[in-house]
Amino acid sequence: MKNIAIFASGTGSNATRIVEHFNNHPTINVALIISNKKTAKVLDMAKSNSIPTLLINRTSFYKTENLLTDLASHQIDFIALAGFLWLIPPYLVKHFPNKMVNIHPALLPKYGGKGMYGQYVHQAVRANNESISGITLHYVNEHYDEGNIIFQATCPVTTTDSVQDIAKNVLKLEHYYFPRILESLLAN
Repeated sequence: MKNIAIFASGTGSNATRIVEHFNNHPTINVALIISNKKTAKVLDMAKSNSIPTLLINRTSFYKTENLLTDLASHQIDFIALAGFLWLIPPYLVKHFPNKMVNIHPALLPKYGGKGMYGQYVHQAVRANNESISGITLHYVNEHYDEGNIIFQATCPVTTTDSVQDIAKNVLKLEHYYFPRILESLLAN
């Protein structure tokens, strides 16, 4: 059995899709949900699915390596970042080389980096009159959105699409592809 930890900061719609996808999976298990916000809805979703949770604070996350002990206690093999907004510290990247992925709501390298998440990405896509947008799954390194790209999928952006329309279309791609790409990575 391979155990996944999901890091999320918000509502957890991608985390929910991952949990649903791997529910009763013969070889892959979502073993832990980690959040940096005690009010994150993703924690409620984890509780309702009987998945252990861990709330982390900034000081411990960046100034200690205590998180590695928590991950080891849950026998975590792989980490999926699903709307987690903090930069990952070097010790965690080093401990999970090519075993930690992030999903980004744009076609990297465009619209990536610090501060480029959620609506900010879609606003930039709209402001630049892009004709396509999409998602990128990439390995995590010590920099925002700069790890090696694993997978991208696109969706058209019409001249009449609002920021909300773009967000909705990109989210559909995220929900469809993220669990499936994780499964293919964990099968290898």
